[in-house]
Amino acid sequence: MTTTAALATQSSVNSRIYAVCDIMRRSNCASALQYIPELTWILFLRILDEREALEAEEADAVGVPFSPSLAAPFRWRDWADPDGGKRAELQAGALGGVFRFVNESLLPHLRGLKDAPSASPRQKIISQVMRAVDGVRVDSERNFLDVLDKIHEIRLEATDPTHMFPLSQAYEGLLLRMGEKNNDGGQFFTPHEVIRAMVETVKPTLGETIYDPACGTGGFLAQAHEYMKGELGGGATAERLDTLSADTFYGREKENLIYPVALANLVLHGIDHPNIWHGNTLSRLESYGELFQGAPDLFDVILMNPPFGGREGADVQTQYAYKTSSTQVLFLQEATDSLKPNGRAGIVVDEGLLFRTNENAFVQTKRKLLDECDLYCVVSLAPGVFTQAGAGVKTNLLFLTKGKPTESVWYYELYPPPWRDRRTGKMRPGTRFTKNYPLTLSHFEEFFRLLPKREDSERNWTVSRSEIEARGYDLKAVNPNKAADADARTPSEIVSLIEAKSGELSAALAELKGLMGR
Repeated sequence: MTTTAALATQSSVNSRIYAVCDIMRRSNCASALQYIPELTWILFLRILDEREALEAEEADAVGVPFSPSLAAPFRWRDWADPDGGKRAELQAGALGGVFRFVNESLLPHLRGLKDAPSASPRQKIISQVMRAVDGVRVDSERNFLDVLDKIHEIRLEATDPTHMFPLSQAYEGLLLRMGEKNNDGGQFFTPHEVIRAMVETVKPTLGETIYDPACGTGGFLAQAHEYMKGELGGGATAERLDTLSADTFYGREKENLIYPVALANLVLHGIDHPNIWHGNTLSRLESYGELFQGAPDLFDVILMNPPFGGREGADVQTQYAYKTSSTQVLFLQEATDSLKPNGRAGIVVDEGLLFRTNENAFVQTKRKLLDECDLYCVVSLAPGVFTQAGAGVKTNLLFLTKGKPTESVWYYELYPPPWRDRRTGKMRPGTRFTKNYPLTLSHFEEFFRLLPKREDSERNWTVSRSEIEARGYDLKAVNPNKAADADARTPSEIVSLIEAKSGELSAALAELKGLMGR
Protein backbone atom coordinates (compact mmCIF):
# COMPACT_ATOMS: atom_id res chain seq x y z
CA MET A 1 0.00 0.00 0.00
CA THR A 2 1.26 3.48 -0.83
CA THR A 3 1.90 5.75 2.14
CA THR A 4 2.10 9.53 2.20
CA ALA A 5 4.83 11.34 4.09
CA ALA A 6 4.04 14.28 6.33
CA LEU A 7 5.37 17.50 4.82
CA ALA A 8 5.77 19.50 7.99
CA THR A 9 8.00 22.33 6.79
CA GLN A 10 7.44 25.10 4.28
CA SER A 11 10.50 24.04 2.26
CA SER A 12 9.27 20.43 1.99
CA VAL A 13 5.88 21.56 0.72
CA ASN A 14 7.52 24.00 -1.71
CA SER A 15 9.82 21.27 -2.97
CA ARG A 16 6.95 18.87 -3.66
CA ILE A 17 4.84 21.51 -5.42
CA TYR A 18 7.74 22.72 -7.57
CA ALA A 19 8.59 19.13 -8.53
CA VAL A 20 5.07 18.81 -9.92
CA CYS A 21 5.51 22.05 -11.87
CA ASP A 22 8.75 20.73 -13.36
CA ILE A 23 6.88 17.72 -14.76
CA MET A 24 4.19 19.99 -16.19
CA ARG A 25 6.71 22.36 -17.79
CA ARG A 26 8.20 19.51 -19.81
CA SER A 27 4.73 18.17 -20.60
CA ASN A 28 3.06 20.79 -22.78
CA CYS A 29 2.56 23.39 -20.00
CA ALA A 30 5.54 25.64 -20.59
CA SER A 31 4.40 28.89 -18.93
CA ALA A 32 2.94 29.66 -15.51
CA LEU A 33 -0.33 30.68 -17.14
CA GLN A 34 -0.61 27.10 -18.42
CA TYR A 35 0.70 24.91 -15.61
CA ILE A 36 -0.81 26.79 -12.62
CA PRO A 37 -4.46 26.33 -13.74
CA GLU A 38 -3.67 22.66 -14.43
CA LEU A 39 -2.09 22.24 -11.00
CA THR A 40 -4.99 24.12 -9.40
CA TRP A 41 -7.76 21.69 -10.26
CA ILE A 42 -5.66 18.60 -9.50
CA LEU A 43 -4.50 19.95 -6.13
CA PHE A 44 -8.04 21.08 -5.33
CA LEU A 45 -9.47 17.59 -5.90
CA ARG A 46 -6.71 16.03 -3.76
CA ILE A 47 -7.36 18.31 -0.78
CA LEU A 48 -11.14 18.06 -1.21
CA ASP A 49 -11.01 14.27 -0.98
CA GLU A 50 -8.90 14.25 2.16
CA ARG A 51 -11.00 16.95 3.80
CA GLU A 52 -14.22 15.03 3.12
CA ALA A 53 -12.68 11.81 4.43
CA LEU A 54 -11.86 13.57 7.70
CA GLU A 55 -15.34 15.12 7.88
CA ALA A 56 -16.92 11.71 7.34
CA GLU A 57 -14.87 10.27 10.23
CA GLU A 58 -15.88 13.15 12.51
CA ALA A 59 -19.55 12.77 11.58
CA ASP A 60 -19.43 9.03 12.23
CA ALA A 61 -17.79 9.59 15.61
CA VAL A 62 -20.68 11.76 16.81
CA GLY A 63 -23.38 9.76 15.03
CA VAL A 64 -24.58 12.35 12.51
CA PRO A 65 -25.14 11.75 8.78
CA PHE A 66 -22.61 13.03 6.25
CA SER A 67 -23.24 13.56 2.53
CA PRO A 68 -20.03 13.62 0.48
CA SER A 69 -19.76 15.90 -2.54
CA LEU A 70 -18.46 13.11 -4.76
CA ALA A 71 -19.23 9.42 -5.03
CA ALA A 72 -17.23 6.55 -6.54
CA PRO A 73 -15.56 6.42 -9.02
CA PHE A 74 -15.14 10.23 -9.10
CA ARG A 75 -13.38 10.63 -5.76
CA TRP A 76 -9.62 11.14 -5.75
CA ARG A 77 -9.18 7.96 -3.73
CA ASP A 78 -10.79 6.01 -6.59
CA TRP A 79 -9.10 7.24 -9.77
CA ALA A 80 -5.96 9.18 -8.68
CA ASP A 81 -4.69 7.43 -5.54
CA PRO A 82 -1.93 4.99 -6.61
CA ASP A 83 -3.85 2.30 -4.67
CA GLY A 84 -7.28 3.33 -5.97
CA GLY A 85 -9.51 0.68 -7.45
CA LYS A 86 -10.55 2.72 -10.49
CA ARG A 87 -6.97 3.69 -11.21
CA ALA A 88 -5.86 0.06 -11.16
CA GLU A 89 -8.69 -0.81 -13.55
CA LEU A 90 -7.74 2.04 -15.93
CA GLN A 91 -4.04 1.21 -15.95
CA ALA A 92 -4.75 -2.47 -16.58
CA GLY A 93 -7.08 -1.66 -19.46
CA ALA A 94 -6.48 -0.36 -22.97
CA LEU A 95 -3.83 2.27 -23.66
CA GLY A 96 -5.23 5.75 -23.17
CA GLY A 97 -7.83 4.64 -20.67
CA VAL A 98 -6.77 7.12 -17.98
CA PHE A 99 -7.15 10.11 -20.31
CA ARG A 100 -10.48 8.80 -21.65
CA PHE A 101 -11.90 8.48 -18.15
CA VAL A 102 -10.68 11.90 -16.99
CA ASN A 103 -11.61 13.81 -20.15
CA GLU A 104 -14.86 12.04 -21.04
CA SER A 105 -16.28 11.03 -17.64
CA LEU A 106 -14.67 12.76 -14.67
CA LEU A 107 -14.44 16.34 -15.92
CA PRO A 108 -17.95 16.49 -17.45
CA HIS A 109 -19.38 15.01 -14.24
CA LEU A 110 -17.62 17.60 -12.06
CA ARG A 111 -18.61 20.52 -14.29
CA GLY A 112 -22.24 19.38 -14.18
CA LEU A 113 -22.59 19.03 -10.40
CA LYS A 114 -24.03 22.54 -10.04
CA ASP A 115 -26.99 21.65 -12.25
CA ALA A 116 -28.37 18.98 -9.92
CA PRO A 117 -31.62 20.13 -8.22
CA SER A 118 -30.17 19.43 -4.76
CA ALA A 119 -26.63 20.66 -5.46
CA SER A 120 -24.82 21.63 -2.25
CA PRO A 121 -22.76 24.83 -1.95
CA ARG A 122 -19.60 22.75 -2.09
CA GLN A 123 -20.73 20.96 -5.26
CA LYS A 124 -21.37 24.34 -6.87
CA ILE A 125 -17.83 25.42 -5.93
CA ILE A 126 -16.41 22.21 -7.42
CA SER A 127 -18.22 22.89 -10.70
CA GLN A 128 -16.91 26.44 -10.84
CA VAL A 129 -13.32 25.38 -10.14
CA MET A 130 -13.64 22.86 -12.99
CA ARG A 131 -15.65 24.98 -15.42
CA ALA A 132 -12.67 26.04 -17.54
CA VAL A 133 -11.05 22.59 -17.56
CA ASP A 134 -11.96 21.03 -20.90
CA GLY A 135 -9.32 18.31 -20.73
CA VAL A 136 -5.94 17.32 -19.37
CA ARG A 137 -3.15 19.54 -20.70
CA VAL A 138 -0.27 17.27 -19.68
CA ASP A 139 0.98 15.57 -22.84
CA SER A 140 1.20 11.89 -21.82
CA GLU A 141 -0.48 9.53 -19.42
CA ARG A 142 2.85 8.62 -17.83
CA ASN A 143 3.62 12.26 -17.00
CA PHE A 144 0.05 12.77 -15.80
CA LEU A 145 0.27 9.77 -13.47
CA ASP A 146 3.60 11.09 -12.14
CA VAL A 147 1.84 14.38 -11.34
CA LEU A 148 -0.98 12.55 -9.53
CA ASP A 149 1.51 10.50 -7.50
CA LYS A 150 3.42 13.57 -6.30
CA ILE A 151 0.24 15.46 -5.47
CA HIS A 152 -1.05 12.43 -3.58
CA GLU A 153 1.97 12.64 -1.26
CA ILE A 154 0.71 16.01 0.06
CA ARG A 155 -1.38 15.52 3.17
CA LEU A 156 -3.76 17.97 4.78
CA GLU A 157 -2.70 16.95 8.31
CA ALA A 158 0.89 17.87 7.50
CA THR A 159 0.02 21.53 7.80
CA ASP A 160 -1.79 21.45 11.16
CA PRO A 161 -2.33 23.49 13.28
CA THR A 162 -2.22 26.40 10.85
CA HIS A 163 -4.81 24.89 8.49
CA MET A 164 -3.08 24.63 5.13
CA PHE A 165 -0.71 27.55 5.76
CA PRO A 166 2.47 25.97 4.28
CA LEU A 167 0.50 24.70 1.28
CA SER A 168 -1.25 28.03 0.74
CA GLN A 169 2.11 29.80 0.98
CA ALA A 170 3.56 27.50 -1.68
CA TYR A 171 0.51 28.14 -3.84
CA GLU A 172 0.91 31.92 -3.44
CA GLY A 173 4.50 31.54 -4.61
CA LEU A 174 3.18 29.90 -7.77
CA LEU A 175 0.63 32.65 -8.28
CA LEU A 176 3.48 35.15 -8.18
CA ARG A 177 4.98 33.37 -11.17
CA MET A 178 1.81 34.23 -13.09
CA GLY A 179 2.70 37.87 -12.53
CA GLU A 180 6.38 37.84 -13.37
CA LYS A 181 7.77 39.90 -16.24
CA ASN A 182 6.58 38.86 -19.70
CA ASN A 183 3.52 37.14 -18.23
CA ASP A 184 0.05 38.57 -18.68
CA GLY A 185 -0.81 37.47 -15.15
CA GLY A 186 0.57 40.62 -13.52
CA GLN A 187 -2.85 42.24 -13.71
CA PHE A 188 -4.21 39.57 -11.37
CA PHE A 189 -1.51 39.63 -8.71
CA THR A 190 -0.72 42.16 -5.98
CA PRO A 191 2.59 41.64 -4.12
CA HIS A 192 1.93 39.75 -0.92
CA GLU A 193 3.74 42.25 1.30
CA VAL A 194 1.58 45.10 -0.02
CA ILE A 195 -1.56 43.08 0.75
CA ARG A 196 -0.34 42.27 4.28
CA ALA A 197 0.42 45.93 5.00
CA MET A 198 -2.99 47.05 3.73
CA VAL A 199 -4.85 44.43 5.77
CA GLU A 200 -2.93 45.36 8.91
CA THR A 201 -3.74 49.03 8.31
CA VAL A 202 -7.48 48.51 7.80
CA LYS A 203 -7.73 45.87 10.56
CA PRO A 204 -10.90 43.92 9.63
CA THR A 205 -12.69 42.25 12.54
CA LEU A 206 -15.05 39.30 12.95
CA GLY A 207 -18.61 40.24 12.08
CA GLU A 208 -17.58 42.59 9.29
CA THR A 209 -17.99 41.76 5.61
CA ILE A 210 -14.88 41.99 3.41
CA TYR A 211 -15.27 42.72 -0.31
CA ASP A 212 -12.98 42.88 -3.32
CA PRO A 213 -14.82 43.87 -6.52
CA ALA A 214 -11.80 42.93 -8.69
CA CYS A 215 -10.47 40.00 -6.70
CA GLY A 216 -8.14 38.33 -9.22
CA THR A 217 -6.68 35.24 -7.56
CA GLY A 218 -8.23 36.21 -4.21
CA GLY A 219 -5.09 37.49 -2.49
CA PHE A 220 -6.73 40.25 -0.45
CA LEU A 221 -9.52 37.98 0.78
CA ALA A 222 -7.13 35.15 1.65
CA GLN A 223 -4.82 37.46 3.62
CA ALA A 224 -7.75 39.10 5.41
CA HIS A 225 -8.87 35.62 6.46
CA GLU A 226 -5.41 34.77 7.81
CA TYR A 227 -5.31 38.07 9.72
CA MET A 228 -8.82 37.76 11.18
CA LYS A 229 -8.33 34.14 12.17
CA GLY A 230 -5.08 35.08 13.89
CA GLU A 231 -6.83 37.89 15.78
CA LEU A 232 -9.37 35.41 17.15
CA GLY A 233 -6.62 33.53 18.94
CA GLY A 234 -8.04 31.44 21.77
CA GLY A 235 -11.51 32.73 21.02
CA ALA A 236 -11.75 30.77 17.76
CA THR A 237 -14.92 28.78 18.51
CA ALA A 238 -16.57 26.57 15.88
CA GLU A 239 -19.37 29.13 15.48
CA ARG A 240 -16.94 32.01 14.92
CA LEU A 241 -14.86 30.01 12.45
CA ASP A 242 -18.02 29.12 10.55
CA THR A 243 -18.96 32.80 10.34
CA LEU A 244 -15.46 33.61 9.13
CA SER A 245 -15.54 30.86 6.52
CA ALA A 246 -19.06 31.30 5.15
CA ASP A 247 -20.40 34.82 5.76
CA THR A 248 -17.40 37.15 5.65
CA PHE A 249 -15.60 37.20 2.30
CA TYR A 250 -17.10 38.39 -0.98
CA GLY A 251 -15.56 39.11 -4.35
CA ARG A 252 -16.10 39.47 -8.06
CA GLU A 253 -13.85 38.39 -10.92
CA LYS A 254 -14.32 38.63 -14.68
CA GLU A 255 -11.60 36.49 -16.25
CA ASN A 256 -12.55 32.90 -17.08
CA LEU A 257 -9.01 31.63 -16.43
CA ILE A 258 -8.60 33.37 -13.08
CA TYR A 259 -12.04 32.84 -11.52
CA PRO A 260 -11.54 29.11 -10.75
CA VAL A 261 -7.99 29.84 -9.51
CA ALA A 262 -9.46 32.34 -7.04
CA LEU A 263 -11.99 29.80 -5.75
CA ALA A 264 -9.35 27.12 -5.29
CA ASN A 265 -6.95 29.58 -3.65
CA LEU A 266 -9.54 30.63 -1.08
CA VAL A 267 -10.51 27.04 -0.32
CA LEU A 268 -6.82 26.20 0.18
CA HIS A 269 -6.67 29.07 2.69
CA GLY A 270 -9.54 27.62 4.69
CA ILE A 271 -12.45 29.64 3.28
CA ASP A 272 -14.78 26.71 2.64
CA HIS A 273 -17.54 28.86 1.10
CA PRO A 274 -15.97 31.62 -1.00
CA ASN A 275 -18.73 33.99 -2.10
CA ILE A 276 -17.24 34.87 -5.48
CA TRP A 277 -19.35 36.22 -8.35
CA HIS A 278 -18.16 35.53 -11.88
CA GLY A 279 -18.75 38.31 -14.37
CA ASN A 280 -17.95 41.92 -15.22
CA THR A 281 -18.32 43.95 -12.03
CA LEU A 282 -18.59 47.25 -13.87
CA SER A 283 -21.22 46.22 -16.43
CA ARG A 284 -23.05 43.82 -14.03
CA LEU A 285 -22.96 41.20 -16.82
CA GLU A 286 -23.08 37.91 -14.92
CA SER A 287 -21.49 34.62 -15.96
CA TYR A 288 -22.28 32.75 -12.73
CA GLY A 289 -23.70 34.28 -9.58
CA GLU A 290 -25.06 31.47 -7.41
CA LEU A 291 -22.11 31.53 -5.00
CA PHE A 292 -22.87 35.23 -4.40
CA GLN A 293 -26.51 34.74 -3.47
CA GLY A 294 -27.37 36.42 -0.19
CA ALA A 295 -24.46 38.86 -0.43
CA PRO A 296 -25.14 42.28 1.15
CA ASP A 297 -25.58 45.37 -0.99
CA LEU A 298 -22.97 47.31 1.02
CA PHE A 299 -19.84 46.12 2.80
CA ASP A 300 -17.88 46.99 5.95
CA VAL A 301 -14.41 46.70 4.40
CA ILE A 302 -13.16 46.92 0.82
CA LEU A 303 -9.64 45.81 -0.10
CA MET A 304 -8.75 45.96 -3.78
CA ASN A 305 -6.29 46.61 -6.56
CA PRO A 306 -8.30 47.63 -9.65
CA PRO A 307 -6.66 46.78 -13.00
CA PHE A 308 -4.13 49.34 -14.22
CA GLY A 309 -4.64 50.66 -17.73
CA GLY A 310 -7.92 48.86 -18.46
CA ARG A 311 -10.49 50.37 -20.82
CA GLU A 312 -14.29 50.06 -20.81
CA GLY A 313 -16.86 50.83 -23.50
CA ALA A 314 -19.75 53.28 -23.43
CA ASP A 315 -22.23 50.60 -22.30
CA VAL A 316 -20.27 50.05 -19.08
CA GLN A 317 -19.79 53.77 -18.45
CA THR A 318 -23.55 54.33 -18.29
CA GLN A 319 -23.57 52.56 -14.89
CA TYR A 320 -21.59 55.40 -13.27
CA ALA A 321 -22.07 59.08 -12.54
CA TYR A 322 -18.74 60.16 -14.04
CA LYS A 323 -18.16 58.48 -17.37
CA THR A 324 -14.71 57.51 -18.57
CA SER A 325 -13.10 54.59 -20.37
CA SER A 326 -10.60 54.22 -17.49
CA THR A 327 -11.37 50.97 -15.66
CA GLN A 328 -9.47 52.15 -12.60
CA VAL A 329 -11.54 55.35 -12.22
CA LEU A 330 -14.80 53.43 -12.60
CA PHE A 331 -13.67 50.96 -9.95
CA LEU A 332 -12.91 53.83 -7.59
CA GLN A 333 -16.51 55.00 -8.00
CA GLU A 334 -17.68 51.39 -7.52
CA ALA A 335 -15.73 51.08 -4.27
CA THR A 336 -17.04 54.37 -2.89
CA ASP A 337 -20.63 53.36 -3.67
CA SER A 338 -20.21 49.86 -2.17
CA LEU A 339 -19.10 50.90 1.33
CA LYS A 340 -21.42 51.05 4.31
CA PRO A 341 -21.50 54.24 6.39
CA ASN A 342 -18.33 54.14 8.52
CA GLY A 343 -16.99 51.41 6.22
CA ARG A 344 -13.25 51.35 5.56
CA ALA A 345 -11.21 50.74 2.42
CA GLY A 346 -7.66 50.18 1.29
CA ILE A 347 -7.17 50.62 -2.46
CA VAL A 348 -4.12 50.39 -4.73
CA VAL A 349 -3.99 52.98 -7.52
CA ASP A 350 -1.34 54.00 -10.00
CA GLU A 351 0.06 57.50 -9.67
CA GLY A 352 -1.51 58.68 -12.92
CA LEU A 353 -4.97 58.54 -11.38
CA LEU A 354 -3.88 60.85 -8.55
CA PHE A 355 -2.31 63.63 -10.60
CA ARG A 356 -4.52 63.65 -13.73
CA THR A 357 -6.68 66.77 -13.84
CA ASN A 358 -7.20 67.05 -17.62
CA GLU A 359 -10.28 64.80 -17.78
CA ASN A 360 -13.52 65.66 -16.04
CA ALA A 361 -14.26 62.11 -14.81
CA PHE A 362 -10.89 61.89 -13.04
CA VAL A 363 -11.48 65.21 -11.26
CA GLN A 364 -15.11 64.51 -10.37
CA THR A 365 -14.34 61.00 -9.10
CA LYS A 366 -11.65 62.37 -6.78
CA ARG A 367 -14.03 65.11 -5.63
CA LYS A 368 -16.70 62.47 -4.93
CA LEU A 369 -14.14 60.50 -2.94
CA LEU A 370 -13.22 63.52 -0.81
CA ASP A 371 -16.86 64.58 -0.37
CA GLU A 372 -18.19 61.19 0.71
CA CYS A 373 -15.17 59.73 2.48
CA ASP A 374 -12.39 60.74 4.81
CA LEU A 375 -9.29 60.00 2.72
CA TYR A 376 -7.11 60.03 5.79
CA CYS A 377 -3.93 58.56 4.32
CA VAL A 378 -2.05 58.14 1.02
CA VAL A 379 1.08 55.98 0.97
CA SER A 380 3.38 56.76 -1.94
CA LEU A 381 5.32 53.59 -2.80
CA ALA A 382 8.75 53.85 -4.38
CA PRO A 383 9.05 52.64 -7.99
CA GLY A 384 9.63 48.95 -8.56
CA VAL A 385 7.13 47.49 -6.06
CA PHE A 386 5.00 45.91 -8.80
CA THR A 387 7.83 45.10 -11.22
CA GLN A 388 7.96 41.46 -10.10
CA ALA A 389 4.20 41.24 -10.60
CA GLY A 390 4.46 42.31 -14.22
CA ALA A 391 3.70 46.02 -13.86
CA GLY A 392 6.25 48.82 -13.86
CA VAL A 393 3.97 51.68 -12.85
CA LYS A 394 4.49 53.72 -9.68
CA THR A 395 1.72 52.98 -7.19
CA ASN A 396 0.00 54.52 -4.18
CA LEU A 397 -2.17 53.11 -1.40
CA LEU A 398 -5.36 54.95 -0.46
CA PHE A 399 -6.92 54.47 2.98
CA LEU A 400 -10.36 55.95 3.63
CA THR A 401 -13.49 55.84 5.79
CA LYS A 402 -16.98 56.36 4.38
CA GLY A 403 -19.35 58.86 5.92
CA LYS A 404 -17.67 62.21 6.42
CA PRO A 405 -15.78 64.51 4.04
CA THR A 406 -12.02 64.78 3.92
CA GLU A 407 -10.53 67.74 5.76
CA SER A 408 -6.89 66.87 5.18
CA VAL A 409 -4.77 64.03 3.79
CA TRP A 410 -1.76 62.61 5.58
CA TYR A 411 0.89 61.44 3.12
CA TYR A 412 3.66 58.96 3.79
CA GLU A 413 6.53 58.34 1.38
CA LEU A 414 7.79 54.75 1.51
CA TYR A 415 11.24 54.32 -0.02
CA PRO A 416 14.09 51.87 0.64
CA PRO A 417 16.56 53.00 3.34
CA PRO A 418 19.79 54.81 2.35
CA TRP A 419 22.67 52.68 1.12
CA ARG A 420 26.44 53.12 1.01
CA ASP A 421 28.07 53.58 -2.39
CA ARG A 422 31.04 51.20 -2.34
CA ARG A 423 32.84 53.27 -4.96
CA THR A 424 32.66 56.60 -3.15
CA GLY A 425 31.89 55.52 0.41
CA LYS A 426 29.03 58.05 0.54
CA MET A 427 25.48 57.30 1.70
CA ARG A 428 22.95 57.42 -1.14
CA PRO A 429 19.16 57.70 -0.73
CA GLY A 430 17.11 54.64 -1.65
CA THR A 431 15.15 55.36 -4.80
CA ARG A 432 13.41 52.15 -5.92
CA PHE A 433 12.72 48.53 -5.08
CA THR A 434 14.06 45.82 -7.37
CA LYS A 435 13.71 42.08 -7.85
CA ASN A 436 16.93 41.62 -5.88
CA TYR A 437 15.81 44.12 -3.20
CA PRO A 438 12.02 43.72 -2.97
CA LEU A 439 9.60 45.47 -0.68
CA THR A 440 9.02 43.63 2.62
CA LEU A 441 6.64 44.19 5.50
CA SER A 442 9.54 45.53 7.59
CA HIS A 443 9.65 48.58 5.31
CA PHE A 444 6.23 49.56 6.73
CA GLU A 445 7.35 49.57 10.39
CA GLU A 446 7.79 53.34 10.61
CA PHE A 447 4.49 53.89 8.77
CA PHE A 448 2.62 51.69 11.26
CA ARG A 449 4.23 53.60 14.13
CA LEU A 450 3.45 57.10 12.81
CA LEU A 451 -0.03 56.54 11.36
CA PRO A 452 -2.08 56.67 14.60
CA LYS A 453 -0.96 60.24 15.45
CA ARG A 454 -0.34 61.31 11.83
CA GLU A 455 2.71 63.30 12.82
CA ASP A 456 4.81 65.05 10.18
CA SER A 457 8.47 64.34 9.51
CA GLU A 458 10.87 64.08 6.56
CA ARG A 459 8.90 61.17 5.13
CA ASN A 460 5.37 62.33 5.87
CA TRP A 461 3.37 65.53 5.61
CA THR A 462 -0.21 66.81 5.65
CA VAL A 463 -2.13 68.55 2.86
CA SER A 464 -5.38 70.40 3.58
CA ARG A 465 -8.56 70.01 1.57
CA SER A 466 -8.31 73.64 0.43
CA GLU A 467 -4.81 73.02 -0.96
CA ILE A 468 -6.05 69.98 -2.87
CA GLU A 469 -8.94 71.96 -4.34
CA ALA A 470 -6.63 74.84 -5.28
CA ARG A 471 -4.53 72.53 -7.44
CA GLY A 472 -7.55 71.06 -9.21
CA TYR A 473 -7.81 67.85 -7.17
CA ASP A 474 -4.27 66.77 -7.93
CA LEU A 475 -3.66 64.20 -5.16
CA LYS A 476 -0.12 63.23 -6.16
CA ALA A 477 2.33 62.85 -3.29
CA VAL A 478 4.94 65.63 -3.60
CA ASN A 479 7.09 65.69 -0.48
CA PRO A 480 7.72 69.32 0.54
CA ASN A 481 10.45 68.20 2.95
CA LYS A 482 12.64 66.60 0.32
CA ALA A 483 15.63 68.71 -0.66
CA ALA A 484 15.95 69.36 -4.38
CA ASP A 485 18.66 67.29 -6.01
CA ALA A 486 20.56 70.30 -7.38
CA ASP A 487 24.07 70.45 -8.84
CA ALA A 488 26.11 72.68 -6.49
CA ARG A 489 29.09 73.06 -8.87
CA THR A 490 29.84 76.47 -10.38
CA PRO A 491 29.77 76.95 -14.18
CA SER A 492 33.57 77.28 -14.30
CA GLU A 493 33.95 73.96 -12.40
CA ILE A 494 31.63 72.22 -14.85
CA VAL A 495 33.53 73.67 -17.86
CA SER A 496 36.86 72.57 -16.35
CA LEU A 497 35.48 69.03 -15.86
CA ILE A 498 34.27 68.90 -19.46
CA GLU A 499 37.70 70.04 -20.72
CA ALA A 500 39.47 67.43 -18.60
CA LYS A 501 37.23 64.63 -19.84
CA SER A 502 37.64 65.81 -23.44
CA GLY A 503 41.41 65.70 -23.04
CA GLU A 504 41.26 62.15 -21.71
CA LEU A 505 39.07 61.11 -24.64
CA SER A 506 41.41 62.72 -27.21
CA ALA A 507 44.43 60.96 -25.69
CA ALA A 508 42.65 57.61 -25.77
CA LEU A 509 41.63 58.07 -29.42
CA ALA A 510 45.19 59.01 -30.37
CA GLU A 511 46.55 55.91 -28.69
CA LEU A 512 43.97 53.72 -30.44
CA LYS A 513 44.86 55.19 -33.84
CA GLY A 514 48.54 54.51 -33.15
CA LEU A 515 47.82 50.89 -32.34
CA MET A 516 45.75 50.51 -35.52
CA GLY A 517 48.55 52.05 -37.59
CA ARG A 518 51.07 49.59 -36.24
